[in-house]
Amino acid sequence: MSRLVHILRTGKLNYQKALKLQKSVSEMVHNGSVANVLILTEHDPVYTVGIRTKTYDPEEEQRLKALGAEFYRTNRGGLITFHGPGQLVAYPVMNLKNFQPSVRWYVCHIEKTVIELCRRYGIQAATTQDTGVWVQDRKICAIGIHASRYVTTHGLALNCNTDLGWFEHIVPCGIEGKGVTSLSRELKKNVKIDCVTPRFLESFRYTLECDLEEVSKENRNKFLSLVD
Repeated sequence: MSRLVHILRTGKLNYQKALKLQKSVSEMVHNGSVANVLILTEHDPVYTVGIRTKTYDPEEEQRLKALGAEFYRTNRGGLITFHGPGQLVAYPVMNLKNFQPSVRWYVCHIEKTVIELCRRYGIQAATTQDTGVWVQDRKICAIGIHASRYVTTHGLALNCNTDLGWFEHIVPCGIEGKGVTSLSRELKKNVKIDCVTPRFLESFRYTLECDLEEVSKENRNKFLSLVD
């Protein structure tokens, strides 16, 4: 079993291309041509809904698009959320048979990764009965995953210095009466993705007890050519 995870940094990537990239990489993980890949990216404004969302009909979709965001329906778990600039998005495409063949175990360890990251910033975060990672009643990180034959796609979205105003147009993750926050808001300073990423990787490696290796420039270009 391989606990080596390859880090693929895409830079800012269109959400549709990110879906296509995940699909291609997951097929490679399924056929064994690559063990595990952690895709790190950032999106332009986009609202995405999961398989349990039924309230966002075509009229609501058009309302959100009129704000200047894209809109996609996906096969991940969870309800509606927002992705946009200033948000660290991580899509671990991993074969859980290399770790623990349990989706529950995986989700728990993704949550622990974010909680550990927040701890390193001096922020006390936790899980609740609702999905994601929270600072009191404010969600700092959304989590929604999909697994097929123990290969994972989708992942997490951590608010670094995201414009939280985008969340005011939806009920984030379908949870009434609770808010959203970011590392910047909690720390009262501008916390950029580039500063957060190294700490995120340290937390990911620590929590999942894996080895991390950057994808070479040549292989990065090969991965990205899959979505051109």
